[in-house]
Amino acid sequence: MHVCQRCVCFLLWRPLSAALQQSTRSLHQHTQHNILQHSTTHTSVYSRAGGLRYFTHQHTASPDVQNTDPQQNEAGKHVVPLEKSAMHQTSQVYLSGLDAVVRPSPLQEISDEEAVQIQVPSVLPADSFTLRPYVEKSETLRKLVQLGVSLWDLEQRPNVGSMLVRLDFQADVAPRLLFLRDLGVEESTLGRLLTKNPFILTESLDNLQARVSYLKSKKFSAQSVAAMVSKAPYLLNFSVERLDNRLGFFQQQLGLNAEKTRNLVTRLPKLLCGSLEPVKENLKVCELEFGFRGNEIQHIVTTVPKVLLASKRKLTQIFNFVHNTMDIPHSLIAKFPQVLNAKFLRIRERHLFLEYLGRAQYQPDQPNYISLDRLVFLPDDVFCSEVALASLEDFERFQKTL
Repeated sequence: MHVCQRCVCFLLWRPLSAALQQSTRSLHQHTQHNILQHSTTHTSVYSRAGGLRYFTHQHTASPDVQNTDPQQNEAGKHVVPLEKSAMHQTSQVYLSGLDAVVRPSPLQEISDEEAVQIQVPSVLPADSFTLRPYVEKSETLRKLVQLGVSLWDLEQRPNVGSMLVRLDFQADVAPRLLFLRDLGVEESTLGRLLTKNPFILTESLDNLQARVSYLKSKKFSAQSVAAMVSKAPYLLNFSVERLDNRLGFFQQQLGLNAEKTRNLVTRLPKLLCGSLEPVKENLKVCELEFGFRGNEIQHIVTTVPKVLLASKRKLTQIFNFVHNTMDIPHSLIAKFPQVLNAKFLRIRERHLFLEYLGRAQYQPDQPNYISLDRLVFLPDDVFCSEVALASLEDFERFQKTL
């Protein structure tokens, strides 16, 4: 192995610098001007109290010329040859060490045992704050992006990015995508589903099939199961025991038959995935605070299932305004429960506008009766022309006064 002088200087800088300092201190004890003589070219070392300063090459007179200067003769007694200096010996040691390094040829044949011990660096970065560096190297991430999966949303969640990088597309991802497609999930919704629930890619295919089979055994149609999985991406992550317990809870708590229970969870499959605490709280609020009877609560829930998961503050605000301010009885609210799922601001603005016009009449047995569904769900232009009998500009000007 041959190393150029520049590489040798770079490799031996630290050990040679120590040797240079030691050699300089030794030479400084004998004389202030040490001259290293080699052939006809002499390398002079100028040393001061601070140590080695610089090197320079000087040509001397012919060796046949006799030097008559006594000071120069005195200085020549202490000349140290370069071959015997500590610097030269140290450099020879390290140079011999460099020559001892044997690197195999790229064309040299190796055994199987040696081939197994070769460590190949990974093409993927060891760690990263984002998934961007992995997309070009990972087939799984590229395919997920093509399906419409939002990698930015996934990398914000702990441990999800590292999980996706470890997945093999052919072995882990493709079989589950085929399973969802055979189940009836539309391809246009796969990206949103996997963005919400990437952990379905790690679920066992046997477990997924067992949960689908259980739902079908409870007389859920294939279309209903596909719609439920699309609406609630975490549905198939729960065990059969949990799904059975949830269905039993809603059937017993609300007094529903099997058909109404299936209709309830098909329209709002999140009831099978989320916590039961808000459901229990809203049922108590409707019964104890609002004063609805059991059959009225059953009708409200089956008509508007979102009431079970709505905010207690929102339900209380809307009920107090509709029942206490608008003077609408429980029976009418239970007959039109959609009002509990409407926007409070819309209810308030339209009621005050009708009250300003003298048309706020919500009793069915009175003339100019206005139902709650027409009050809440009609567009502004239709509401103004058919219910308030006013122009849209008048309604907008009235809104500015509130």
